[in-house]
Amino acid sequence: MSALTRITAPDGVAPAAQYSHVVLGTGRFVAVSGQIALDEDGKVVGEGDPAAQARQVFENLRRCLAAAGAGFDDVIKLTYFVTDLAQLPAIREARAAYMPDDRLPASSAVQVAALVRPEFLLEVEAFAVIGA
Repeated sequence: MSALTRITAPDGVAPAAQYSHVVLGTGRFVAVSGQIALDEDGKVVGEGDPAAQARQVFENLRRCLAAAGAGFDDVIKLTYFVTDLAQLPAIREARAAYMPDDRLPASSAVQVAALVRPEFLLEVEAFAVIGA
C-alpha cells in the first residue's frame, strides 16, 4: 500500500462532500477499466435495480484491484458514468461498504445517454497508486 494524502478542502475551494478534491501519493499507478454489473459468468446482475448493480460493480472493482495487488485504500480516483444522476445515492451506499468516509478518493460523476448495453445503469472506473 502506498502512502496517500487526501485533501478535501484546498485553499479557496469549497469543502468536498462525498469525495476528496485531491489525492496524491507515490508508487505504481493502477488503472481499472470501467466495471459494469456482470457476474463472473458474464450475466447481468440487478437489471433495472441501481443498488444491486452498484453492489456488483464495486465487487468487480474490488476483484480487479486485488488482481493488481491493490485495494480500495489505494484508490485515488473514481469516475462514475450513470444513465441517471438519481442513482448516485445507491452508488454511494454501495461504495460505503468498501470505502470509509474518511478515505474517499477524488471523484467525477457523469450522466450519459447510454452505456454499452441498455440494461446497464452505471459504470465505474478506478485509478489507484500502490507501493513501489
